Amino acid sequence: MRWGLMGGTFDPIHLAHLRGAQEILEHCGLDRVVFIPSASPPLKHGPGITPYEHRERMVRLAVEGNPAFAYSDVENRREGRSYTVDTIGYFRETFGEELEIFFILGQDAFVDIRRWKDWRRLLTLCHFVVMSRPGWGRGTLRKALPEAYAARYAYDRRARGYRGPAGTLISFAQVTALDIGATDIRERARSGRSIRYLVPDEVREYIETHGLYRG
Repeated sequence: MRWGLMGGTFDPIHLAHLRGAQEILEHCGLDRVVFIPSASPPLKHGPGITPYEHRERMVRLAVEGNPAFAYSDVENRREGRSYTVDTIGYFRETFGEELEIFFILGQDAFVDIRRWKDWRRLLTLCHFVVMSRPGWGRGTLRKALPEAYAARYAYDRRARGYRGPAGTLISFAQVTALDIGATDIRERARSGRSIRYLVPDEVREYIETHGLYRG
């Protein structure tokens, strides 16, 4: 099995998330992409985050029409902060070696990887697929990781990624550039402007029905 895992606050989930996931699914030949809403994100917390139950419901509505998409509430079932290293560990322990994991994230998040808990161990637990812009690659690797650590990765042409000493890959995959951001969507909803075509219709209707982001 080859699964992509995409974590995030998804506040709200939008079309850029979904389109990026679809393109990574095809690019990496994945069987499934699992969306994992963060219950208590360590780098993004405070009273401004929408309660988990709303964010999870929006993710479920967004993915239910795609048989290759799924969601997991694993981070809500675990107490404390939602650390990616623990989530990857859960999938490793649950599904064993038969599951090959590709963690999907944006380039800005990857550049910030050294702020993540146990990031060195995390990079050995699964492959990383970075949704990127043209020209991102080796330079980004050196920007994100300490120079000596980045030097341990060598480009594997067949796998289309940089392979580390543990055998895991860091790949940079160009996806369709959709300049859509959750902050902008929340601001539009807060001011009464339309968010149609920025999020799936089911998500837009949920936001409107429950009055989310209206203060």
